Amino acid sequence: MLIMVQRIGGSRRKTRGIMRRGVREKGKVSISRFFQVFSEGDKVVLKANPAHQGGVYHRRFHGKVAEVTGKQGECYTVTLKDGGKAKGLIVHPVHLQRQVR
Repeated sequence: MLIMVQRIGGSRRKTRGIMRRGVREKGKVSISRFFQVFSEGDKVVLKANPAHQGGVYHRRFHGKVAEVTGKQGECYTVTLKDGGKAKGLIVHPVHLQRQVR
């Protein structure tokens, strides 16, 4: 008889260090972060804010640079290359930062 095992963990498994904020960054999320405005073609860095759990992406994309392709509700659609393939994500603006050139 074959017994199937149950998969342990969810989408935020093993993210204790990667999704942590620095000591000076902790606290409430500022209102200006919620209402950031991006336009199509803007380059953004995916940096998850653990104080706001909604609209967060999978941890494999943390720290990657993506391009804004549109808006969907209060979130933005972004595309990035992952292993040579284009991937599309829906991300809340709290988790996006403008890329510094």
